[in-house]
Amino acid sequence: MGELKTGRGLNQKLGLVRAGDTRWGSHFKSFGNFIRMFGSIVDVLDTLVEDASMLDDRAKASGYLEACQTYKVAFLLHLMTDILGITNELNVSLQRKEQDIANAMVLVQVAKKRLQTLRRDDEWNLFVDKVSTFCIKHDILVPNFDDLYVNSGRSRRKHADHTVFHHYRVDVFCKVLDWQLQELNDRFDEATTDLLHGVARLNPIDSFSSFDIRKIMKMAELYPDDFDEFTMSTLENQLASYIIDVRDFDERFSDLNGLSKLSKKLVKTKKHLVYPLVFLLVKLALLLPVATATVEKAFSAMKFIKNDLRNRMDDDFLGGCIVPYVEREVFSIVSNESIIKTFQEMKRRRVQL
Repeated sequence: MGELKTGRGLNQKLGLVRAGDTRWGSHFKSFGNFIRMFGSIVDVLDTLVEDASMLDDRAKASGYLEACQTYKVAFLLHLMTDILGITNELNVSLQRKEQDIANAMVLVQVAKKRLQTLRRDDEWNLFVDKVSTFCIKHDILVPNFDDLYVNSGRSRRKHADHTVFHHYRVDVFCKVLDWQLQELNDRFDEATTDLLHGVARLNPIDSFSSFDIRKIMKMAELYPDDFDEFTMSTLENQLASYIIDVRDFDERFSDLNGLSKLSKKLVKTKKHLVYPLVFLLVKLALLLPVATATVEKAFSAMKFIKNDLRNRMDDDFLGGCIVPYVEREVFSIVSNESIIKTFQEMKRRRVQL
């Protein structure tokens, strides 16, 4: 059907991704596939309109077919594909289990700049030409941008006081860009940016190549309960000594990759006692989940643990159930006998398990 070739193993990557598969990312792939498969989708809907046995199915297919073959849908499909394509690298970066926060923050700025660039007249003209080419290819009527805009949900006698051009350029195109920019600004405000930059500068990767005392101190300022004015001065001195120690003298810290390994090495070498404030910052950084795959996994597990039949679980019981469920690989090596023995030794019991 359409322009897609049929055969075993073909078109396996073309499909509309389920909502559950895109919870943490964008729907970039779905929109892109919808555009690529547009001809086939129209053919399928057209077939359903003619051959569907149920009247309800035929009516739904007819409605979907009519909606698909409009300039509005074509415009929105391409607009969302372009916008989500701009933020796709950022979404993918934030989904990685081992995140490179420094690069993620750069991608935020890149996405903002590219979204601002789309506002230019030349970018708008290129976008409209692309949508028009798509519409001509699929026999979709392209409106005259100089005509008055008529809302399909209102009476045609009540014309809008603006043109089709104004509607698509201002009310749709620019407004969607504003929404996306506002979303990025809300999620990555100044405090969040300072926090994430500080975490990135603590990372020991590449022999502490990204270490920056100034940005780490900005991160510490966001924890006034842990770092008062006197403690901040002490922290700055500890950071200066710490980086010389672990980068220039102690070779045991030369091949670390990630904050978790750094924290373990600090404890193993007892440097957490030498630089307690630095170690506190590392612990705070480790307690800062930034939309990782691990967090997503934990929230997904919660649906299975705290269900309708067990909706009154307290936090301790819920945590005790979720941890073994999420960390199945770790708990799989723990024998039942060890669990029974530990439970038995927690307190004296009448019955020996």
